[in-house]
Amino acid sequence: MMNRSGAALASLRADPAFVPATDLLVISDDFNIPLGTFRLRAAGSAGGHNGLKSIEGALQSPDYARLRVGIGPLPTGEVWEDFVLSPFTDAEREQIEALLPQLVDGVDTWVREGVRS
Repeated sequence: MMNRSGAALASLRADPAFVPATDLLVISDDFNIPLGTFRLRAAGSAGGHNGLKSIEGALQSPDYARLRVGIGPLPTGEVWEDFVLSPFTDAEREQIEALLPQLVDGVDTWVREGVRS
């Protein structure tokens, strides 16, 4: 299964005022990051994430900020597609909801100051 998130951003490349490195923050899930944690970075690789691969292809650059929200770890033997598309349990939902204030602070910091690599 291929995530086509980049299709929504492809038209932005035509705008000379758009600078992905400073104008774009992508928020995504990541099963390689523990549930209840997140990582905010100024740039980086797709790390196997199909949505980020699609965005990098559309922008023709990996230089954009990303906020990766942990949903992991991927259980042993679980098919990743099934895992990322399944609903959270009540306990998992509580962990994500508890993280929301920190996520909002991270986005606010990015808006005000950007993110340093």
